[in-house]
Amino acid sequence: MTQPTLVILAAGMASRYGSMKQIQGFGPAGETIMDYSIFDAIRSGFGKIVFIIRREFAEDFKAIFEPKLNGRVETAYVFQDMDAFTEGYAFPESRTKPWGTAHAVLCAMDVVKEPFAVINADDFYGDDAFKQAADFLLNDCNEKTYGLVGYDLLKTLSDYGTVNRGVCKLDELGNLASITERINIAKKDGKIVVDDGAEPAELSMDTRVSMNFWCFDPSFFNYTQRLFREFLTQFGQEAKSEFFIPIVADHFIREGGKVEIIPTSSSWFGVTYKEDAPFVAKSLNELIEGEVYPADLWKREA
Repeated sequence: MTQPTLVILAAGMASRYGSMKQIQGFGPAGETIMDYSIFDAIRSGFGKIVFIIRREFAEDFKAIFEPKLNGRVETAYVFQDMDAFTEGYAFPESRTKPWGTAHAVLCAMDVVKEPFAVINADDFYGDDAFKQAADFLLNDCNEKTYGLVGYDLLKTLSDYGTVNRGVCKLDELGNLASITERINIAKKDGKIVVDDGAEPAELSMDTRVSMNFWCFDPSFFNYTQRLFREFLTQFGQEAKSEFFIPIVADHFIREGGKVEIIPTSSSWFGVTYKEDAPFVAKSLNELIEGEVYPADLWKREA
């Protein structure tokens, strides 16, 4: 049976957090948030882990992850170069960074030939989310049907500042109709309010949001490559334009495809602000105490 692949978006640096949080240890044995995602993926049946990283961080990543993962799961490292898939397009000299998350995934085209999931490096998604994603990838994903793990907005807020979230609008069948990026979301006086000048200014507690946990058929690559060419034609001369995964999903839906919302009982957490770090460590310790994870995630038997 084909095993799905996990693609981890780890090429970005986190300006708000102020450090390379993708490789910061939060677990009791120094585990990164990524470690828990990889652990969950392996025990849910994923057969390969693909890291999308910057070239200058390659040795750091390999030094951290290869001793843990060697013999446990296949790994691959992909670089998101700015000129990848631009096919000679002359972008402006003022352009200083690559083209966003969909472009990052596109860079994995040569190493991913099976159904695959995409996640952020610095988000904790939870064991159930990976189980549900693996089941979807093996049984329901195809060139006409993609998936998105949907989280309740209330479970994704920070106590230390506002957050930005991809708010999902669902169709009458409960599938994704569109994603709208809302910024400056916070809980205030028992309500979830959005201070971005758009409507609605208040969101319900059970609003479904995207935390960038996607499930795709390999046909995603050729489809996305075509859309990226169109994107460059329209926006390629802008210094900061970005080609995001929701842009691809929106086109896919409008052209007759379906993106199923995959429900999960998992709670999401992540590090948006430095002040979130103790909460992450505390949450992981509680999961360890509840025997969801071992205290030393990658300890090898003697």
